[in-house]
Amino acid sequence: MKPWIQASRLRTLPLATACVMVGGGVSFRLASSHPLTEQRFGVVFAIILITVILLQILSNWANDWGDFENGADDATRTDRAVASGLIAPVVMKRAVKRLSAVAFASGITAITVALWGTELILAAMGVLVLGILSIAAAFRYTAGANPYGYKGYGDAMVLLFFGWIGVGGTGFLLAHDWNWAWMLPATWCGALSTAVLNLNNMRDHVNDERTGKRTLVVQMGWRRAKLYHTACFAIGWLSWWVFALVIEAGLWRGLGWMALINAVHAAHVLRVWKNEDPKSLDGELKKVAFSTAVAALFMLLAQTGAA
Repeated sequence: MKPWIQASRLRTLPLATACVMVGGGVSFRLASSHPLTEQRFGVVFAIILITVILLQILSNWANDWGDFENGADDATRTDRAVASGLIAPVVMKRAVKRLSAVAFASGITAITVALWGTELILAAMGVLVLGILSIAAAFRYTAGANPYGYKGYGDAMVLLFFGWIGVGGTGFLLAHDWNWAWMLPATWCGALSTAVLNLNNMRDHVNDERTGKRTLVVQMGWRRAKLYHTACFAIGWLSWWVFALVIEAGLWRGLGWMALINAVHAAHVLRVWKNEDPKSLDGELKKVAFSTAVAALFMLLAQTGAA
């Protein structure tokens, strides 16, 4: 069991759930205005949360297997279950396929419970397609014959699936409605999740370049990666503050806590600019991922009245 827990990389799960918490927070007021969506909110939210956790574990397992198959990881990577020999490649590949089926079933359940008895048939089909694409994206990041993560497209996919689709899709399933303003907090969530991936790639860029993994950091170089990292935080937080202070002015509680986390992230960016040792960024990686998940939780609790 321990190798599977290791391969699941539990520390990545809080950040993965951020898009669901943000989606729940921004859609709660709208969902509460209709009896049907208000009644189903908690159950649908829980199923979406489970689905996203399954997708993240799927991505982690596929990454563990894919990096080994493509030569990016070798026996020196003791933190990788397949590369270190703890799990056989064929066993991991089989597990990835089975978990894909479980994640798909969980997603179908979320859509069915959310939209059952409504006339949103076309919308349900659209969400289903996005769900299938999410599973494909989780698998194809570093697995398969031509993984997009090896070409520097991982950042765009994180922004898309852990930002715009994650937040927007959650909001729609919970509220049975759509608000384009949600794309601002979705950009916050996606941009900060992208920053975490960039930090991970900055930490690993020496090994990635050696093994032919052409992440954006490898393509841009160390200094430009820092500029890009700064831009992720600047765009993300600007999007959030425009939403909270302009679009929905006076409707959000807990802005002081959000400002505090904004300051924590600003201090983090300064530390990254001073850093010249990639391996020492691992501690920063944990801090940013955790603080972003906490901020997303604040957004949810501030709107649901649980805070």
